[in-house]
Amino acid sequence: MAGLRTVGAIALTLAVLAPLGASKSHLVAGSITAMAATFAIKEKQWRQQAVTLALGLVVALAAMSLGALLSTHVVAGDLFFLALIFAAVYSRRFGDRGTALGLIGFQVYFVSLFVRAGVSGLPGLCGTLVVAFVCSTLVRFVLVPETPERVLRRLRSAFRARLAQLVAAQIELLDAGPDRVEKALEEVRRHTARLHESAMMIQGRLEEGTRDSATAAHVQRRIADAEIAAERLGVLILTARSAERADTLTLHLPHAPVPAASDRLRAQDDTTATLRRDLEALRLLVLRPVAEDRRTAVAHVRNRLLGYRDEDNLPRASAAVQDVFRGIGETARSVLGLRLAIDGPQDESDDTPSTTRSREELDAEDVAIARGKEDEGDTQDRTGWKRPTTRTAVQVSVGSALAIVGGEFLSSQRWYWAVLTCWVVFLNTASTGEILVKGYRRLLGTVLGVVAGALLASLVGSHTWTAFGLVLLFIFAMFFTAPLSYALMSFFVTAMLGLLYTLLNTYSTGVLVLRIEETALGAACGVIAAALVLPVNTDRRTDELLATVLNRLGEVTGAAVDQLSGGPATELLDKARDLDTALDDLRSSTQPLTHPITPLRARRETVRYLVALLETCAYHARSLAATAELLPYSKTVAADPRLKGAGRRIAHNIDVLVARVEHDDPEGVAETGPSLASMLESDRPGLPRHDRVTDRVLRHLQRLDEGVIGLARPLGVPVSTPAGTASRGSAA
Repeated sequence: MAGLRTVGAIALTLAVLAPLGASKSHLVAGSITAMAATFAIKEKQWRQQAVTLALGLVVALAAMSLGALLSTHVVAGDLFFLALIFAAVYSRRFGDRGTALGLIGFQVYFVSLFVRAGVSGLPGLCGTLVVAFVCSTLVRFVLVPETPERVLRRLRSAFRARLAQLVAAQIELLDAGPDRVEKALEEVRRHTARLHESAMMIQGRLEEGTRDSATAAHVQRRIADAEIAAERLGVLILTARSAERADTLTLHLPHAPVPAASDRLRAQDDTTATLRRDLEALRLLVLRPVAEDRRTAVAHVRNRLLGYRDEDNLPRASAAVQDVFRGIGETARSVLGLRLAIDGPQDESDDTPSTTRSREELDAEDVAIARGKEDEGDTQDRTGWKRPTTRTAVQVSVGSALAIVGGEFLSSQRWYWAVLTCWVVFLNTASTGEILVKGYRRLLGTVLGVVAGALLASLVGSHTWTAFGLVLLFIFAMFFTAPLSYALMSFFVTAMLGLLYTLLNTYSTGVLVLRIEETALGAACGVIAAALVLPVNTDRRTDELLATVLNRLGEVTGAAVDQLSGGPATELLDKARDLDTALDDLRSSTQPLTHPITPLRARRETVRYLVALLETCAYHARSLAATAELLPYSKTVAADPRLKGAGRRIAHNIDVLVARVEHDDPEGVAETGPSLASMLESDRPGLPRHDRVTDRVLRHLQRLDEGVIGLARPLGVPVSTPAGTASRGSAA
């Protein structure tokens, strides 16, 4: 949608300017301005977007005017450009509007350099800017309207599609033979990660995309339920086809060994056929429109799947296989809850007792959710040089100064390409390593784009509108590929620039080669500035984020265990999503350490192992949070005060890990001992084992306990043995 909206704004700008007899330089200036005015605006509400567009036009006119006035004053122009760069980056601290205005100011000043704006042509260029902003406004609000509600609606559709794809991948895992099981498991991993991405995207749009906070809380809860149930279903299928219970780490660690196969699921067995049929029915139920739920066949399928939660029609099979059927029932229940939260009440005439019970549980949970949410904002903020926007603004300014000096030696006409690259490599990066990786990817994409640009320029020749058509196509591809590959996005940017140079009659192979040289120079200047000016070491950045993840993990686990022990109810899913957000930030920050070009192979594997372990711990923490929020409405889960003692060891070990990461504390020792399940054994004879606590809660706690101990070893934290002695973990 971002690509479509941007291409529409550029196309409309060209359609308005061309009949007015605008020159090629004005067409190019209008296109780039329309692009900047469209993609720079990130605010969600229309009124906020309109205000930012109006302010953006003022900033653009000022930037273009100053660019034209300073075009003949080299030193003054360079100094102003540096001041503008600092202001544009520093303005990010003021939120989306500050970021947008800074980006528009920088981009339009860059346009003035690109088209060589002068005082004599300033009125025409200012008129072009006005046309570009008006066209961008029309596309945004009239031709391709974008409201938070529509975005959320599409995201919900995407979530259902991702959920169905994950179930399809799980069916492939069920059917995979010994030679295909690794590939099938990798597909399950990939689709599980994509489902999580969709859930996080929805989380970021809920407040603006729903009519009230209660509805947002309902959707948040149901999305979390569906994600957890679907991921758990994959673990159960893997366990059912394995000789022992599968470790959830297998679903998060790339290239993890596949558990040894068992004969519990035979390809031609009736139970396997029934399981395959029900998984396919679940996939179709996920994709089926709500209106079709009134059909008898659809209702029958839904009722049958939900019946597995009440042990209805469970086949005679091993406990692991029966768990898969129960997992299908839980996933079907999460799909029902998601539809109720999004689409409201539905026809209940064909409900069975199992379906009625599921609806009653969901209604009871909704009543609890409607009680309201606490607003727990983080009031702490960094100040001075520690504030990220201030530090980055200084770094970009220093790097740009180096790029200007070096760029002038390469070309007195196109030195600004080095400045642009230096600017870009600092976007959405926070450490020297991230900047180095981003600069490398931009250089790679630029080299490949130069080759493509040279070929296209020779083919297009003087066909102006063919070139503009290809420019629009490449802009769309640039936006479409931006979330997938930065190198690929850079490729389309450079190929597009080759066509723009052709339109301006300034194309030559030397110009495109100069583009590579300026890009390499700009990336190098960015890395030098990041490494020498107020540097943020990659290790320090990852340590900070790791400590944040561990703290959030401790908060979620502690609150969930407290609630499962009979404590007061809290907003557990909000805490769980905060954990997911922190983990996503950590995953991004470790890219320089896990990149294929890194020479430290052992360290790369250690980082991957740590992230996979944290993903596993986050999964179990989310599951504990979801289970705890069932209280007191579930008939199968009840509070047990003994759980507080079982969770105390996990809390202690997390505190030890945080102290080691944050303060390099060598004194803390992680505790091991008997399994948490054995700690809850009843002393009174005749009582059933775990009389009031489900096995699922115990499994999540046990896996979480094991995962935290697994984190201690690569972090070098001593681990106590049951005998009381301590052995220091070594990095893996």
